[in-house]
Amino acid sequence: MPSAERLLPACPPAQADWPAGVQAVCTERAGGHSRGPWEGLNLGDHVGDDPLAVAANRRWLAQSLGVRPVFLKQVHGLSVCRLLAQTPDGTVADACWTDVPGLACTVMVADCLPVLLASADGRSVAAAHAGWRGLAGHDGQGILEALCAQWPAAHDRADRAAMTVWLGPCIGPQHFEVGQEVHQAFVAADEGAAACFRPGVPAADGTQRHWADLPALARRRLQRLGFERVTGNDGGPAWCTVSQPSRFFSHRRDTARLGGSGRMAALIWRSV
Repeated sequence: MPSAERLLPACPPAQADWPAGVQAVCTERAGGHSRGPWEGLNLGDHVGDDPLAVAANRRWLAQSLGVRPVFLKQVHGLSVCRLLAQTPDGTVADACWTDVPGLACTVMVADCLPVLLASADGRSVAAAHAGWRGLAGHDGQGILEALCAQWPAAHDRADRAAMTVWLGPCIGPQHFEVGQEVHQAFVAADEGAAACFRPGVPAADGTQRHWADLPALARRRLQRLGFERVTGNDGGPAWCTVSQPSRFFSHRRDTARLGGSGRMAALIWRSV
């Protein structure tokens, strides 16, 4: 097997005005040991890829960054966990936080939205996996609300206002066609969320379809929670996973067509 060092570029940083001592990256698909529909730096061990290739990709990532990424078992739910040195990979959660240096909060995505967060003093960091189900949640209580309730650094609205938040690449508003149930899940809890949807062509059964702007929906939720310093994905084409097959994995683009898709990862950690 060729060496990872020859195959893999440096991981692109998650560009934001992070507090001192905080680092973040978001991987893309270039390089890696995976082949077939997962070709590149696939970090998902649940998508049908060769386990040896995934293990090699994960090993390179940890060695390259000099930290331990903790890979969660994400289920589009509302569970939040605290990462400690003994927290195993495969812990079921869709958001995590830690104050342990060298331990990376990690979420995997391939169209869903990764959200990285850091407290103003840089002493605590968090990551959330925000697909539409987790973002919408139930009765307006989704994964971001759950994170605020369970992450001590985010309990107070004033603390949230001072945090740095970064939104990573996801399916763009020109490609995210959804049914009426998705529209209703957001609008039922927040009528203003209707502005984040455009009407689509009705389905064959006459039900309305919509084009959804996932990063705009996330920004709206974050704003309602009191987060004021949000950067990253603005819904523009440069952030769209579907439209850039050489850069990004996309479940929606590739699974039906190719039989599978890999997963990227967004990571944030304290270096000190």
